[in-house]
Amino acid sequence: MTVALHETAAVPSGLPARASRHRYLMCPPRFFDVSYSINPWMDRSVPVDRTRAMRQWEQLVETYAGLGHDVEIIESVPGAPDMVFSANSAVVDGGRVLTARFRHRERVPEQRPYRQWFARRGFREVRAGRAICEGEGDVTFVGSVALAGWGFRTTRSAHHELQEFFGRPVVSLRLCDPCFYHLDMALCALDDHTVAYFPAAFSPGSRRVLERLFPDAIRVRPPDAYALGLNAVSDGHHVVLPSTAAGMSDRVRARGFEPVPVEVSEFVKAGGAVKCCTLELR
Repeated sequence: MTVALHETAAVPSGLPARASRHRYLMCPPRFFDVSYSINPWMDRSVPVDRTRAMRQWEQLVETYAGLGHDVEIIESVPGAPDMVFSANSAVVDGGRVLTARFRHRERVPEQRPYRQWFARRGFREVRAGRAICEGEGDVTFVGSVALAGWGFRTTRSAHHELQEFFGRPVVSLRLCDPCFYHLDMALCALDDHTVAYFPAAFSPGSRRVLERLFPDAIRVRPPDAYALGLNAVSDGHHVVLPSTAAGMSDRVRARGFEPVPVEVSEFVKAGGAVKCCTLELR
């Protein structure tokens, strides 16, 4: 399945003025499986339905296209069952790319194909990360600031590398619950000023930072957090999120956003959902 990538950043006809057009990189789950366990969500005794996973992934691609966004596809490779989670592959901003360095050896095979893909696409600068950093899994942009998670996967030293490479201020946030081992499971940027997050996933000091930076944030309740409702993608108006996070849908709708629920149950078996499958190409 191929969806064309268009270079124009103009808002397409029919897209609400509040929304902006986005470009995403996604990888089909051709070899997706739970063949190892590196987080609390992964249970090797629970089988993956790969046909259903492909159908859910294709629906997500079609959802983005239907909302007016552009999707590029990288082909999956054998021996990298988590490659479908493209958000972990890199951080991309202003045409510059810092590719991931994974903590667990099981995910190292993903690094090279993603790095080669970026090198072939003519991005302004592509650099392999020196510190352990799992891409947008632990980095979220809110306006001009990068929020960066650490504690389970990405190291805090990677935050210095991010700031020096991209020239954006980086706010470090410590994750303290292993069920929310990446920032994109515990926090979602809805627009340049608004975030939703699960307070219990963060250390006390990091919670205070979030309260100061975003006093009007949506604080998500445990049922929606554990449904991976925060592993969502927003264009500033539409919020594509797991269909099981009904409370999250209600909360974002009450704040003027339009929830777009999708089924991602197969990917939850590996600890991933909407955002995990979506890397933004800024």
